Amino acid sequence: MSNLPPPPLPPTSPAPQAHDRAGTDASIPGPLHILWRDEHLVAVYKPAGWLVHRTGLDAGETRFVLQTLRDQLGQRVYPVHRLDKGTCGVLVMALHSDAARALGLAFEQQRTHKRYIALVRGWLPEHADVHHPLRPDDAPPDAPVQDAHTRFRCLARLELNACFDARHPTTRASLVEAVPTTGRRHQIRRHLKHLAHPILGDATHGKGPLNRWWAEQLGQTRLWLHAQSLTVPHPATGAPLELACDWNALQAHVPDAADWLRLQQQWAWHYLGS
Repeated sequence: MSNLPPPPLPPTSPAPQAHDRAGTDASIPGPLHILWRDEHLVAVYKPAGWLVHRTGLDAGETRFVLQTLRDQLGQRVYPVHRLDKGTCGVLVMALHSDAARALGLAFEQQRTHKRYIALVRGWLPEHADVHHPLRPDDAPPDAPVQDAHTRFRCLARLELNACFDARHPTTRASLVEAVPTTGRRHQIRRHLKHLAHPILGDATHGKGPLNRWWAEQLGQTRLWLHAQSLTVPHPATGAPLELACDWNALQAHVPDAADWLRLQQQWAWHYLGS
């Protein structure tokens, strides 16, 4: 039996399964792993590198959750929120227009709860509460800023006896929980940059040389940001529905989950509070 510590942020309750309610079938085969489905909504595990839907900004891409899930289910699906292309994890889509309106309003009114896991440069403080206004990435410098708030908690720290920067004999990283209470584009990535702890693999808001160094250590190039759980008011009942990823349960089905488990098992992490 392994004595490795558990993943730093297991779901607070098990992810809903197909047998939890009549009429639900979460075992439909296809390229996207379905975490939950009923007659109103579906939650899937979005792989890193997939776009949620087609966009002219990435014309060469061929993998889209919206079109793939539509074909996989054989019915129309409605996007209600987004994840960045490089981010993996829980993504919800509505299955009819009334559910789309209800879920869209819940996101707009910030009646959802999101938790992310990120691998970042350096040792983040145990807690950080960031109120740092943001303007859209493509907005002119004089455009008005928007309120943005994210709570961070450091889950685990790592120190490698390897030198990336000649000023420091070791190289440090942290596993971090991020809970955004507003939904600005790239908010978590930009707030971690603001803290001088950018997400590893973030080509836009991180440091290129450091990203390449860590890619060599980790054996892959990717954005280390994971949408761990999402709680939404159910569009039919209003009751809270928590949709969460269990890496141990998903590793046989989802390569991204295996990547995150391997990350934790590869080195000797110090888990805070343990």
